[in-house]
Amino acid sequence: MNRPAPDVIDAITRCNAGRDPERLAMKYAKMAQSPFAFLRGTCHLYYDALPDAPLFRAPPLAWSCGDLHFENFGSYKGDNRLVYFDINDYDEAALAPATWDLARLLTSIQCGADVLKTTPAEARSVSQTCLDAYRQALGAGKPLWVERETSLGLVKDLLNALQTGDRAAFLDKRTTRDGRHRRLKLDGVKALPATAAEKQAVANFMADFAASQPNPAFFQVLDIARRIAGTGSLGVTRYVVLVEGKGSPDANALLDIKEAKPSALAPHLARLGLAQPNWADEASRVVAVQKRMQAVDHAFLHPVKLAGLPCILKALQASEDRVAIGEWGKKAERLEQVVASMGRILAWDQLRASGRAGAACADALIEFGKRDDWSADLLAAATAMAETTRHQWQAFRNAPPGVAA
Repeated sequence: MNRPAPDVIDAITRCNAGRDPERLAMKYAKMAQSPFAFLRGTCHLYYDALPDAPLFRAPPLAWSCGDLHFENFGSYKGDNRLVYFDINDYDEAALAPATWDLARLLTSIQCGADVLKTTPAEARSVSQTCLDAYRQALGAGKPLWVERETSLGLVKDLLNALQTGDRAAFLDKRTTRDGRHRRLKLDGVKALPATAAEKQAVANFMADFAASQPNPAFFQVLDIARRIAGTGSLGVTRYVVLVEGKGSPDANALLDIKEAKPSALAPHLARLGLAQPNWADEASRVVAVQKRMQAVDHAFLHPVKLAGLPCILKALQASEDRVAIGEWGKKAERLEQVVASMGRILAWDQLRASGRAGAACADALIEFGKRDDWSADLLAAATAMAETTRHQWQAFRNAPPGVAA
């Protein structure tokens, strides 16, 4: 049975206390658009409502993204300079029962029927496809990965397009250019102005960080702005930094610095007595789990401290993008290929991180994948969680919280 849920508006207000009001207002506006956008912005509510049942207590433990949904898969450039398709957001990462990530992914497919341009019946069928692909990949026990040569359908379309991408064109989208000099576009869509104090704090951090790197000149700061990105993290301390890179104007680089908050899973895992490693800070948790689960490390990925605040530093890449999953054109095979890839990627990432710091060994995960006594219940639970999310969204739309200036 579901645990009693706290008042939706009060819970949202408490979770978002202290965030930047300008970007928090953007977050609330996005959350009001659809049940799926609301799901993306309220990971904490999802776990508040997750059933306290053996299905979510007894499975083997696995390293988990924590906030898995179909828009948290995307492309990224690894530190080997190749482009991969994988889970790409680990802000809520934790050691949890293996079913938690899978249930949230299946919930997102059913909550996101409008985004996916499917009927509820089609969304349930696609969820089954994702679940079957996960179980098959987990049972096979071999952690693979998705790159351009091994991708299919819409994922292949994405990676092929990125292969021919141009760094200068990417920079032109995010910056303005005056001769050989670029400045960040403060368009209110991707970036907002930073205060003088914020710029000074980031510049001081970057100077210290650059001094610790093999090529300090790469990190020479050219411009700084507050970054607008995502849904759940909107309003946390976050900056985009334009740096010299390999040379001005067309080989500059963009860096993303984002505050790391505690995982929304933490109180629920503690309630179940599931201990977590003693991380140095929240950014160390995020980066460590991401490196465990992804086949190849994301370029420039570091846990850092910005004026004492734990943050994640990584490259902002032209190759970081999501698959156009809503553009399957009512060809069932194309949508099924995408969600099957997502199910397999989750299984592969769990296998890759198996046996690490409390996670179940690969054999235990393989055995779990081969069992057929839990998948129907999990799909039913995801369907129920999608309905719960729709009810919460309606409550939010009827009485949205205010934003304190």
